Amino acid sequence: MTQDQSPPPMIRMDGIHKAFGSNRVLRGMDLSISRGSSMVIIGGSGTGKSVALKSVLGLIKPDAGAIYVDGKPAGSGDRDAFLARFGMLFQGGALFDSLPVWKNVAFRLQRGALKRPADEARAIAIEKLRRVGLKSDVADRFPAELSGGMQKRVGLARAIAAEPEIIFFDEPTTGLDPIMSGVINDLIREIVVEMGATAMTITHDMSSVRAIADTVAMLHDGVIKWVGPVADLDQSGDPYLDQFIHGRAEGPIEAVR
Repeated sequence: MTQDQSPPPMIRMDGIHKAFGSNRVLRGMDLSISRGSSMVIIGGSGTGKSVALKSVLGLIKPDAGAIYVDGKPAGSGDRDAFLARFGMLFQGGALFDSLPVWKNVAFRLQRGALKRPADEARAIAIEKLRRVGLKSDVADRFPAELSGGMQKRVGLARAIAAEPEIIFFDEPTTGLDPIMSGVINDLIREIVVEMGATAMTITHDMSSVRAIADTVAMLHDGVIKWVGPVADLDQSGDPYLDQFIHGRAEGPIEAVR
């Protein structure tokens, strides 16, 4: 009898609980994300999507449960080496206003274990800016001189600058018009596939879900209500998912008034 030699999931969350005072946000969340796949977690505001993401990164400590990255307990060993495996596109861009664009993109490449000489870091930054559709002359501008869509591209360039194995996308199209949202979604999908990275996205934008996801998980009331291939979204048979993706007022999800 041979043992299963398949690799462990890149990310696994087992029975994660997290409360803030009397507010029980995660109530036994279970989730597995296969290496090289793109998982999108959907759910309404305040359902715990961001808490789940921050828990994987170790920014929030769960009250109970276990999280594994590449088969090992999350955050075990060297903290800098652990975080170096991740890239992150923040919801609001989170660019440093006082730094030129190239220094924003190369921020991690000038610090810690990933530190590179300044000229090398700048060259990498310009290369990544080109990958997201921005010309090299953007490198010396400041974030305030860029449109919202350009800022989002800079944030994406920063997320991939260190060639991470895992990339997190936090509401990647928030604040963008439909056309620019489509551009960003297409870029994310292309880049994740090119890099062979494992992606975890949190969003409530269904156009992003359909463009980015291989697999979708529906988080509600602190637990995963449904998980499956993106192709199964419209015939899931799950009342929570069906109500959410069609934006219906009536259903098992109560609207907060």
